[in-house]
Amino acid sequence: MNSIFFDKLETRSLDQRESENLAKLKNLLFSAQKNDIHKNRIKGEIKSLVDIKNIEVFRKSDLTQKQIENPPFASLNLKPYNTFAHIYRSPGPIYDLDGYDENWWRFARALYAANFKRGDIVQNCFSYHFTPAGLMFEEAARILKCTVFPAGGENSEAQVDIMSQLKTTCFVGIPDFLRILLEKAEEKKIDLSNLKKALFSGGPLFPNVADYFKNKNIEFYQCYGTADIGLIAYEASENDGMIIDEDIILEIVRPGTGDPIKEGEVGEVVVTVLNNFELPIIRFATGDLSSFLSGESKTGRTNKRIKGWLGRADQTAKVRGMFIQPSQVNKVLINCFKSNLKGRLTISRENNRDNMILKVESDLFNSSEKINLEKKIVEEMKKIFNLRGESELVPPNSLPNDGKVIEDIRNFGEKNEN
Repeated sequence: MNSIFFDKLETRSLDQRESENLAKLKNLLFSAQKNDIHKNRIKGEIKSLVDIKNIEVFRKSDLTQKQIENPPFASLNLKPYNTFAHIYRSPGPIYDLDGYDENWWRFARALYAANFKRGDIVQNCFSYHFTPAGLMFEEAARILKCTVFPAGGENSEAQVDIMSQLKTTCFVGIPDFLRILLEKAEEKKIDLSNLKKALFSGGPLFPNVADYFKNKNIEFYQCYGTADIGLIAYEASENDGMIIDEDIILEIVRPGTGDPIKEGEVGEVVVTVLNNFELPIIRFATGDLSSFLSGESKTGRTNKRIKGWLGRADQTAKVRGMFIQPSQVNKVLINCFKSNLKGRLTISRENNRDNMILKVESDLFNSSEKINLEKKIVEEMKKIFNLRGESELVPPNSLPNDGKVIEDIRNFGEKNEN
């Protein structure tokens, strides 16, 4: 690999990528329909990638209970699980798997963009136990012919010694752990000057921590993935967003729905993995928030980009003993307007009583129909939430662009924060 690109997929035209992804999606669905659970989620014909909305979203938040009811994989797997390469158990708990295909998790693309290459010695500080993170990056580094030390995320003193003795050149793990190692090396006056590159995932990279690495002359990138999906997106240049992996279809939808939102608006990440058939991942709602960036990467990679991880979409709140979910807010809006409008339910507390107001962006915010529509919204809230609340029509684009459908601003006090 002498190119700046991992493969030719990264520079495809929009038309070529969409055509090839559609063919892969149809092939995936043909196989998936052998399983009744997947088959019943397909509600219409798939003639173009736009038609992917005809497939029901499957939420990660539902997966734990379904696996408990029917272990280990909720009968979603197409092949017997004793034919998989590994079975993992991630927090939730959720069972995950991988197969025998090379680059199963697809993280080699992210390491390649971070300039990992043959001759590098990689200290892999992700766990090799229970969860797949360690093996995800092990597989990727070996594909690039790097040498890997399987370190895990503990024993910082020993790791610093090993990093110095092996002359480690690359780090993979969470950002905070690398800072711990570097500070430990400073304290013990241990030379880690061979360490030049890092790829981070699994935790936020705060600005002050990023500045610390820059002062250490470490070239670092971030990537975004999950134990269910593998690689979702990766950085290839500073301040250039995250480029979507070539073997997935990524959608941004309004939380609690399967409805796509406009470019730049924050919503929930929904992913379809095109190259894994053992346990199909089709329109899988991750529970993570992000948004699309306009244009293409300055690196020459032509796939869409996202801002990266922007928080969690699971905004379930308990009000007066009743749980309210984003999907219920969406149902109120659909019943009232028959269209995909943006709404925000704000929950507050005054005089020892929980209060709710559902604000809805609408062109009718200043019309003669406003009062009647607001009354209708209140009636639907009572039916669907089984709770009384208030409503207000507001101008288009007036609600915050943060992906929140439910905003809980009640002050529970320090004793109830957890």
